[in-house]
Amino acid sequence: MIQEENEQLEQMSFWDHIDAFRAVMIRAILTIIAFSTIFFIFMNKIFDNVILAPCSSDFIVYRKLCSALAPIGVFDALCAPFSIDLINYNLNAQFYTHLSTSFWLGLIFSFPILMYHLWNFISPALYAHERRSVIYAFSFGNILFYTGILVGYFMIFPLTLRFFATYTVSSLIENAISLESYMSNFLSLIFLLGLAFELPLLCKLLSAMGLLKRRFFSQYRKHAIVALMILAAILTPADPFSMLLLFFPLWLLFELSAFLVKD
Repeated sequence: MIQEENEQLEQMSFWDHIDAFRAVMIRAILTIIAFSTIFFIFMNKIFDNVILAPCSSDFIVYRKLCSALAPIGVFDALCAPFSIDLINYNLNAQFYTHLSTSFWLGLIFSFPILMYHLWNFISPALYAHERRSVIYAFSFGNILFYTGILVGYFMIFPLTLRFFATYTVSSLIENAISLESYMSNFLSLIFLLGLAFELPLLCKLLSAMGLLKRRFFSQYRKHAIVALMILAAILTPADPFSMLLLFFPLWLLFELSAFLVKD
């Protein structure tokens, strides 16, 4: 079996590999364009019901936290009426926001298909046991990425938005949040959470390459906890609840990474 695979690889020249990779890139680009087009068509509904949902106190996260925390008298501000009206002061900002958001959503949701195209390209060069490992890595990576996206959308971004949108240094100053500022924070924070959740997979790959050992996590666990708390404090509002809300998922990712690496 191994000999047959090696013979198939030897039959392909360098330019054959280039042509195959070009075909993969074309399919990947067409996939992104197709998804982006779909999101572009339905962007009005997506904006109203998904992207702008955290701008209102009717958002499911606020309602659930309010019902959970109100009986014990913690964070009563979450139960207060809340609404944000975004403004646009650039002539072409709404159009470019429509385009850019369609592209980013198309890229995010076409990611599994892009990985499938990449898999079809590299799989002939792998042995059977290597293929199983790569399939596991791709599947596990997709699950982690979308879990991070959900955590960012339902936990981190809404609380960050609510804190900064209602924070004032003086009662004489009224917050006016621009569309560009909102979308920049929305996309960057959620996308960064998705990437951060890839940490266990990255550590697993480094471990397979012999570059990372489990004793590293034992040796630097205290340092990592302090670093993660600082990171959580930077990415979230300056209140303990929001900071811990981000810290615990990051800490669990650290411990999962420690579990996956080799001794």
